Amino acid sequence: MLKDDKNVIHEDVAEKTIKTKYHICFWMTYFLFNVIRWGSYFNDYWYSFRSNLVEFPLHLVIVYFNIYYLIPNYLLKKKYALYVTFLLLSLGVHYVVRSGLNYWLITENIWPEAQGENAPFGLNHIIAVVLGELYVLALTFSIKISVDFILERNKTQQLTALQYKTELQYLKAQIQPHFFFNTLNNLYALTIQKSSKASEVVVKLSEFMQYIIYDASKKKVSLIQEIQYIDNYIELENIRYGNQIKTEINIVGCVDDVLVTPLLFLPFVENAFKHGFKDTGEMSLLVSFEVHNDTLIFVSENSYGKEASSNSKNGIGIKNVERRLQLLYNENYELIVSNDNNLYKITLKIPTT
Repeated sequence: MLKDDKNVIHEDVAEKTIKTKYHICFWMTYFLFNVIRWGSYFNDYWYSFRSNLVEFPLHLVIVYFNIYYLIPNYLLKKKYALYVTFLLLSLGVHYVVRSGLNYWLITENIWPEAQGENAPFGLNHIIAVVLGELYVLALTFSIKISVDFILERNKTQQLTALQYKTELQYLKAQIQPHFFFNTLNNLYALTIQKSSKASEVVVKLSEFMQYIIYDASKKKVSLIQEIQYIDNYIELENIRYGNQIKTEINIVGCVDDVLVTPLLFLPFVENAFKHGFKDTGEMSLLVSFEVHNDTLIFVSENSYGKEASSNSKNGIGIKNVERRLQLLYNENYELIVSNDNNLYKITLKIPTT
């Protein structure tokens, strides 16, 4: 048997055990409540205990018969006439068995609340017993409906959370191969040229891999780590392009305690390098992080040529990060894209709390 199958079986057994415990606790509480209530009413707790001991198993039978057979097979399938018919038959059998057991095992006066009248199978006694049992059926049915609703809601929420988590992991995974592909291409070009800068790229690449393996898998990382990550990426591009690019990273406000989702900003910076060199062969890039009033403002601004102007927002990276923003922040974020005077600017505002 596979390990996953064993885990599923263990989880099912554990879930059934928990449900059984809740059922036992409910019926023990119900039994004690009835013993005390009718013992106080008749001022005879021993009689109340014995009569409830006889009636208790009958409650269990008709309640579970109603919940797990009649309701699923008739009521939920809108077979109302059959449901009412079988329910009335069940109540009739319950009445006969209950009254007979009480008469033979407990007392001949099976209706002491009627001021000593010994009237089994009389209309008033039948109505009293049936109404009492309907109360039990209604109570247990209401509890089951409420519990089922809560469990179904929790399962839906867990499933939704799992779907979001799975999609986020998938989107994040798309970033890593894309980045490593570009970096390895750079490294390959440097090794062909037998450049001394190849060793620097290897060191930077190892730092990236460490970040990806140990930090990027976390739900949140410090903004300082993310900035260092982006700075390393820019340094790699500087090694590749040299004096062809001018880069600047600005930090405004206190960023020490700010936590962010890993790999959220890199696609914008990658996009700048991808499209900024078209036509011109050079590029300027400004990246800034500003913390202001519980809001983190990220800006990426780069120059570009005419050929890149219509394509600068295309590609997997930007669509990827937009989807991640929707999943992470719902509508609680702002993404502004502008093209003006051969400057492509991304402004992203997200909450820091």
